[in-house]
Amino acid sequence: MNQRIAILCSGGDVSGMNPALKRFVEYAFAKGLQPYFVRNGYEGLIDNLITPADYHDVAGIITRGGTKIGSARSMRFKEASFRAVAAENLRSHGIDKLIVLGGDGSFRGMERFYHESGIAFCGIPSTIDNDINGTDYCLGVDTALGVIKDAIDQLRDTASSFHRAFVIETMGRNCGYLTLISAITSGAEMCLIPEIPINIHEYTGCFKSQVAKGRDYFIAIVSEALNSADVSEWFEKELGFESRVTVLGHIQRGGNPSVYDRLMAYKFVTYAIDALLEGRNHSIICYNKSHFNFKTIDEVALNPYQLDEELLTLAREQFLPSHCQM
Repeated sequence: MNQRIAILCSGGDVSGMNPALKRFVEYAFAKGLQPYFVRNGYEGLIDNLITPADYHDVAGIITRGGTKIGSARSMRFKEASFRAVAAENLRSHGIDKLIVLGGDGSFRGMERFYHESGIAFCGIPSTIDNDINGTDYCLGVDTALGVIKDAIDQLRDTASSFHRAFVIETMGRNCGYLTLISAITSGAEMCLIPEIPINIHEYTGCFKSQVAKGRDYFIAIVSEALNSADVSEWFEKELGFESRVTVLGHIQRGGNPSVYDRLMAYKFVTYAIDALLEGRNHSIICYNKSHFNFKTIDEVALNPYQLDEELLTLAREQFLPSHCQM
């Protein structure tokens, strides 16, 4: 067991990281590798928080959200001098392979690190925002969608009981993926995402008509990139509906990992370790059209993520004011 391999989590945590850590340890041993954990992301590389991992470290963690080894955003890693320290720390442990669970910013850092140090890496897309170009799916998204679904279902109960409009704000930075999928699958009356600019006042006539025909509550799902308070104010002023804003916030990142995220974690890590053993020294493992494939950092990071056109078509058909059912 001469070869040594490490794993770290970078950026925002997601449910699915702990299942990935479990698979990492077990599959590394199966391949004759000694697994190592790097705690607290790139900060841990710099501070030499690098320790051997064993089966007892991952026992029982498959059911837990977040990441047992911690995560962080590191400003220091952007500096060449600190990257040199990180490289020397890995070499002192005999580690020449690294798996990174994170986003495109984390991968860009690793690409630079690879060219400077020669330490091979494979990136696993891990963000609930699902905003990484080149992959249809990122680890943690399915669990986040489940958390949002449960929240919307519960808020619908009180919205219908009190005849209110509920404006529910979801995460996603400037990507409307979580918002759109949640709106479609929850039967929301309104979905506002940055990818489809809408003048909210265009809903007035349609929604007033629906109220006249018996609709007595509304569910609106709004991206955090937009202003949910303005939407709530519109419901009260234009429709006369008492309105409440619910910002789901960081609860979307946590929770018991879904079956699908556990399975995806298993597959992502398996492909990542195999890739490193096969000599792929700086790649990102992506998932497209139900197949795994490897892409370069340029393919992933140089172009912004765009929502699937089929999803956007569904959004336009269901939520544009011009298609609103009177």
